[in-house]
Amino acid sequence: AAWEGKDLRVTGVVARLPQPLERGMRFEFDVEKFAPANANVPARIALSWYGTPGRDSLPASRPTVHAAERWELTVRLKRPHGTSNPHGFDYEAWLLERGIRATGYVRTGSAQRRLDPLVLWPVYLIERARGHIRARILGALQDSSYAGVIAALVMGDQRAIPNTQWRVFSRTGVSHLMSISGLHVTMNSTLVFTLMYGVWRRSARLCLRLPARRAAVIAGLTAALAYAAIAGFAVPVQRTVYMLAVLSLALWLGRISSPATVLADALLAVTVLDPWAVLAPGFWLSFGAVAAILFVLIGVVRTPRWVHAWIRTQCAVSLGLMPLLLALFQQISIVSPLANAIAIPVVSLAVVPLALIGTVLPFDSLLHFAHGVMAVVMTLITWLASMPESVWQQHAPAPWAVIVALCGIGWMLLPCGFPARWIGVVAVLPLFFSVPPGPGPGEAQIAVLDVGQGLAVVVRTQTHALLYDAGPRYSANGDSGSRIVVPYLRANGIRRLHGIVVTHADNDHAGGLASVLAGVPVDWMISSLSDSNPLRAAVRSSVACYAGQRWEWDGVQFEILHPEFASYAVKGVKENDRSCVLRISASGKRVLLTGDAEAASERMMLARNAEGLRAEILVVPHHGSTTSSTEAFVAAVRPEIAIFTVGYRNRFRHPRAAVVRRYVTCGARILRSDTHGAISLVIGSQGTQIILHRSQSRRYWHDKPADPWSTSTGTDRTAATHHSICADNKFAEYMLDGGPLPQDSAIQRQNIIGKFARNRDLPYTLAVKSP
Repeated sequence: AAWEGKDLRVTGVVARLPQPLERGMRFEFDVEKFAPANANVPARIALSWYGTPGRDSLPASRPTVHAAERWELTVRLKRPHGTSNPHGFDYEAWLLERGIRATGYVRTGSAQRRLDPLVLWPVYLIERARGHIRARILGALQDSSYAGVIAALVMGDQRAIPNTQWRVFSRTGVSHLMSISGLHVTMNSTLVFTLMYGVWRRSARLCLRLPARRAAVIAGLTAALAYAAIAGFAVPVQRTVYMLAVLSLALWLGRISSPATVLADALLAVTVLDPWAVLAPGFWLSFGAVAAILFVLIGVVRTPRWVHAWIRTQCAVSLGLMPLLLALFQQISIVSPLANAIAIPVVSLAVVPLALIGTVLPFDSLLHFAHGVMAVVMTLITWLASMPESVWQQHAPAPWAVIVALCGIGWMLLPCGFPARWIGVVAVLPLFFSVPPGPGPGEAQIAVLDVGQGLAVVVRTQTHALLYDAGPRYSANGDSGSRIVVPYLRANGIRRLHGIVVTHADNDHAGGLASVLAGVPVDWMISSLSDSNPLRAAVRSSVACYAGQRWEWDGVQFEILHPEFASYAVKGVKENDRSCVLRISASGKRVLLTGDAEAASERMMLARNAEGLRAEILVVPHHGSTTSSTEAFVAAVRPEIAIFTVGYRNRFRHPRAAVVRRYVTCGARILRSDTHGAISLVIGSQGTQIILHRSQSRRYWHDKPADPWSTSTGTDRTAATHHSICADNKFAEYMLDGGPLPQDSAIQRQNIIGKFARNRDLPYTLAVKSP
């Protein structure tokens, strides 16, 4: 942590194929040496290098970086850190599994030098070859619709696949086919094995030197290793290679006692060689699929016809993986069996081999042919994806329901004639009906999601749900709406949003809105977006937000406090100063959501109704910027809990220390999304419960949560105590900073100290320091 954000001079090699960004590159970098010499720099880091945007007559520039090059760079690094939300992706575990222990960016304006155009080391040379293969495919297919899919199938680069195609793959359950998955490696290895076996066994001389099956084993395993190298030895591919190596060894030694034993040996090999594999969904899905296939095919008395065997296999895989898919992703594709029955044989046995051969040959006809076959497959699965009920989405099932359902599906898949197989159907039902508990009448659940530098808050009452802002757009292919908000809603059983409040049009508040509107039905939206904004037309009922709007859901009151309706007719008003400010009242507690309201907005709200701003819980305006949270506003709100929604080490340096101090001096407990992850508040008749996701779901590779004093819920404080603390900011600043003692009477100082001492839940620096 001591070296975060400092300029470091590093020398090393571009270790993996660089991935293009909107105006830069991202790549993994193996550090060979660094300066200063006493710095703590990991061996492998992930870097982003941004070019300069176009200005005046100067065109935009993008750095040119290739794998296997040695560079000397000036960088700024930070510890691995990702957003932390319930049912969200663990980016920190993903980095750790790949050996990346720091992320950062290359400093522009500093001297960056390419020291060596090619480092002769096998791993780096493979990455350089992968770069040539990508250029070859994209150059040959150019503007073809599925060029990105062909590149993904050949060498595992999925960046060129647009989001529209990913949605089709997701709705039809064929996403696993659009990369170098274990299935492709296995199918191509099996294809080479079969061809070699068929050729070798026809020569008596060859068979006398080496049995045909052993020769085929060598050829099949070699093909798997070669394909894995082209894929860059991605983690899922490594697992498949380990499995095939175990199977090859068993075939070579002639020791296949049973398929279940081979599967268990492969499982052992994978977990020993890659212990982190158990954290990846692909580990459970791939082994689960193989186990389901073996369960229904092994031990059958009569060999079924291939059509019957294929149908039985597809049903077994679909049913067997259903509990895992619902637990991991909260959705399953209804049309997946049919889509996979079409796509698996065509893609694995036709598209992939044709594309691989076409990449090696000097002419492009095979690549175009592979693209044509892929286009036919895409036409069929796009039609399946267009069906309105092609995907089943629901809440995240309870862990016990997943275990019971797996047992029930195993019972259902027992051979025909086994008695009472219908019991398995009963065991599956809790998977769909064990709904997470929601708030009761008059209660509210408020989740301040961790979306990085931005804001997204989900508010639930007994029968309604509201979204306040939708977080930022991260890149052309990703935003917080699709990555965080929609998965959170789905996992918690929120099938529709009864309302959305969009504070203003800034990216960090509205960047994820389009994905939310595409993923969840929405009844109405109030916002300060302009009439010309296309997002307003995406909701059937959309009006401007203004002070005085109020409604009640299930005993919970909602009221818009800002902006004034007349402000929409005034030109030159900043977007931030039209932020929709929402107050929520539930069970005697008030929550104030302020968007990016700045000082001018705060003064207007104070002038209209200063007493109405009082709230026990405050989502701090503008992420803790110095343009907001004026002393008068903080004193009027007097929050018990102040929540800062900020990105880890964000470039704006939010929250500012002076702003944090302002809330601390008023006795507020400080919570931060970058430190605590998603912050969930359950407000009911029993009080307010606070759930901090990083503390609740911490793993040992995560940063330690903040000091307990900043997260403690403590005891209630009276308004008089708050007012006394807020009224003597000078003394509080002394307590925090050790500044000069105010010239007050000894009796007044003693009274103030006593108030600090009685409130033991205040920060310890306030409670123990004395004049």
